[in-house]
Amino acid sequence: MFLVTGGAGFIGSNLVAALSERSGDPIAVCDIVDSAEKSANIAKHRVSEIIEPGDLLPWLAENGDVVETIFHMGASSATTETNMDFLLDNNVGISLDLWRWCTAHDRRLIYASSAATYGDGQAGFVDDNDPAALGRLHPLNAYGLSKQLFDLNAVYLAAAGHRPRQWAGLKFFNVYGPNEQHKGGQRSVAIQLFEQISAEGQVKLFRSHHPDYADGGQCRDFIWVGDCVDVMLWLLDNPGVNGIYNCGTGAARSFLDLAHACFDAMGREPTIDYVDTPKNIRANYQYFTEADMALLRDSGYDRPFTTLEDGVARYIKDYLATNDPHR
Repeated sequence: MFLVTGGAGFIGSNLVAALSERSGDPIAVCDIVDSAEKSANIAKHRVSEIIEPGDLLPWLAENGDVVETIFHMGASSATTETNMDFLLDNNVGISLDLWRWCTAHDRRLIYASSAATYGDGQAGFVDDNDPAALGRLHPLNAYGLSKQLFDLNAVYLAAAGHRPRQWAGLKFFNVYGPNEQHKGGQRSVAIQLFEQISAEGQVKLFRSHHPDYADGGQCRDFIWVGDCVDVMLWLLDNPGVNGIYNCGTGAARSFLDLAHACFDAMGREPTIDYVDTPKNIRANYQYFTEADMALLRDSGYDRPFTTLEDGVARYIKDYLATNDPHR
């Protein structure tokens, strides 16, 4: 059996879909399915049961003998969350509970870290698993700090020999794709631009306040959610691979590129308006992120990543522009 925490969420539900398509093994989902959107994310797929997060450890105590691999995608993912006690409980404490359980029962743990651990990027975007290198990263928000704290625990515990049979953390960069409707203001820029074009025929991008970047020239490593799933399935097929890995494309693209990809996919002429970056986020605004993918490639992952143009076209044409936008 596979257990996917956060399995009704964005990345988690795409993983559930892929596991359901490729295997006859049962899939248990741990999540709070509190909206029609989250329910629709898993409605098409073979989910044997849904577990409330508060019941997870008791459920494992009773059913853990049939669980082979835990994919831990569940977390409080709001970058605006400021309650550190809440984040320590949800993003660090539960993760450590699962680490201890997998270690004690010789199971596998593949979990979601985040590119938010890199902060403003001044220390680079290299997924160096050395504890000293990890310790030099300075996340810009409490969410990123919570992910950083668990990453540090993981590398220290693994180095001490207290580790699951396989463990891997993935630092997801800017993920976009189906099943993210429930995320509200935390949805990808791709879907937000699609909605702007649909409603107004134009998009609004942030004006640059940095001399090295033109308006709309701010860059992110945008990655199609299907590529994230492919990396997780590859880890499942390669149980000897352990560590923390970046999960991006390795090619930064501008928000202007993203906007043009959306207009092209919708068959519209580009109309772009630039607005000032809000003052409350301007001081900590990132102008460039790009995953260094050498470690994952050196570990054997050789699949190409979806280009921004191909991924956006697929997202819009196969999902957003249809009457059934869920995978």
